[in-house]
Amino acid sequence: MISLMITSNDLQTDGRIQRSERSRESIVQAVLDLVGEGILSPTAQQVAARADVGVRTVFRHFSDMETLFATMNSRLWDEYLPLFVREEQEGPLQTRIDHMLENRFRILDRLAPYTRAGSLHRAKSPFLQKQHDWNIRMFRADILFWLPEIKADDSPLLSALEVLLSFEAYERLHVDQKLSTRKAQATISLATRALLASLDEA
Repeated sequence: MISLMITSNDLQTDGRIQRSERSRESIVQAVLDLVGEGILSPTAQQVAARADVGVRTVFRHFSDMETLFATMNSRLWDEYLPLFVREEQEGPLQTRIDHMLENRFRILDRLAPYTRAGSLHRAKSPFLQKQHDWNIRMFRADILFWLPEIKADDSPLLSALEVLLSFEAYERLHVDQKLSTRKAQATISLATRALLASLDEA
C-alpha cells in the first residue's frame, strides 16, 4: 500500500495555480464584456478594473494586448462556431433561403461589436488579419452549405452573395443609411431573393 503525503507546499502551489487560472479567466471575460458593451478598444487599465486585478496581472498572463485579443477571439469563436452549418442542407430552395437569412442575421447581430473591434485593430494585427481571412472562408462555406446549387468556382453569383450577406453590408445599412435592424434585414432579404431568383427557375 502506497501512502501519499500532501504537504503544505503542495497545497500552496495548488492554490496559486487555481488563483492564477481564475485571474486569467476573469481577464478574458472582462475583454469580452467590455467589447460586447461597445468599448471597441479597451485599455489594459479598463480590463484590469473590470477583472478586479492589477494591470501587472494582466500583462503577467498576456504579454501584450494583441495576445489578449487573440485569446478573446478564440474563445468567441468556440462559442459561436456551432451557429454555422457544416453540411449540405436539404428541402425546398425558398425554405433554405429563409433559414440561411435567419441564421446569418443571428450571427451578424451577435458578433457585431466584436467584428467592429476586429476591423478597428486589424491593420496592426497579423493575427486579426489571418482571422479575417478565415472568417471570409467560413461565411462563404456557409452559403454553399445552404445553397448547394451554387458551385464554388468563383462564380459571380457566389461573389455577389458574399458581399450582400457580409457584416460590412449589414453595417452600412445600420450606420450609414440609418436603417433599423428590421429594415436592414428586410433590405438584404429582398436583394438576396432577387439575386437567387435564377436558381428557382432552373
